[in-house]
Amino acid sequence: MTAHTAPLLSLRGVSRTFVSRRSLLGRPRDVVHAVKDVSLDIAAGTTLGIVGESGSGKSTLGRVALRLIEPDTGEIEFEGRDLLGADARELRRRRRQMTMIFQDPHTSLDPRWTVERLVAEPLLIAGDTDAASRHDRVLEVIGRVGLDPDVLSRRPRAFSGGQRQRIVIARALVTRPKLMFCDEPVSALDVSTRARVLGLLRELQVETGIAYLFVSHDLGVVEAVSARIAVMYLGSIVEIGDAEAVAQRYRHPYTAALVSASPAPDPLARRGDDRVVLRGDPPSPITPPSGCAFHPRCPLALPVCRTEEPPLRADADGHAVACHVTADDPRRSGAHLLDLMRGDPKTSLLTSEGTPA
Repeated sequence: MTAHTAPLLSLRGVSRTFVSRRSLLGRPRDVVHAVKDVSLDIAAGTTLGIVGESGSGKSTLGRVALRLIEPDTGEIEFEGRDLLGADARELRRRRRQMTMIFQDPHTSLDPRWTVERLVAEPLLIAGDTDAASRHDRVLEVIGRVGLDPDVLSRRPRAFSGGQRQRIVIARALVTRPKLMFCDEPVSALDVSTRARVLGLLRELQVETGIAYLFVSHDLGVVEAVSARIAVMYLGSIVEIGDAEAVAQRYRHPYTAALVSASPAPDPLARRGDDRVVLRGDPPSPITPPSGCAFHPRCPLALPVCRTEEPPLRADADGHAVACHVTADDPRRSGAHLLDLMRGDPKTSLLTSEGTPA
């Protein structure tokens, strides 16, 4: 996406909270900060990957982006038009252009329906009343995802996990969408099936020009399919940039920990002590820490990290990071950042005067 090209999807300052039910004892309700002040763009025909641990807010962000969940604050534009201000008719039209595939193909397909009915249903919902044209379109997308026409009369139980996910993808493609939200689409599949499904998604993008908002906890999977990557932690984006920059020249300690946790291409080449193990579990989104939300787990945290939330600051290439420790020093990136996290941060990051190096 160039400076003169409008994004397909644009989010500005989007936040979403959830309020728990009041307890029987009348205790105050808890407020969960699921998505906090997120801004991002997705260009047509490209993939933006969102990566983070469970509870990071990545799936909620995807649902908010498609207006499956309403945000509390912020702006969402699709093809330059206000999505939040769209009336029911306009939103129904946009639904044809924004679709979703889910994590588990075993639970996302109604076991009572035939494949043809499953794949055709979005067309019916969109108001396509011509049975012949629906059948032709279903045949087209079934072939496009690599399945034979004879699957149309069968039911989901007759298929493997990989075949079911192909059916899910066909169903999502049938309305000719411009954007597809992929919510952990391969996490329930074995390694070989996962590779084939990822390959299929890449082929479909080349053939159709569709854009993906691709969510996963696995940075390696996200890197394989994405043009840009955003890293989320406790509802906020802590790093975003081109896929190679984020995956190879990462500048946030949390991203470094995700890289460290990813399976090595050659397991024998990685020593057992090379992995960075973070302290404890992610904090509760009900009572997030002050300052940088990552500081309780960060081996490089400075005093300022406990009191001041770092802004998301971008360099000239658009690689942005929210980190007091690394933002002003590009040398603290990639493998060097991992080395710092494995060592003593007091000697690695501070000068003899005790100030940040």
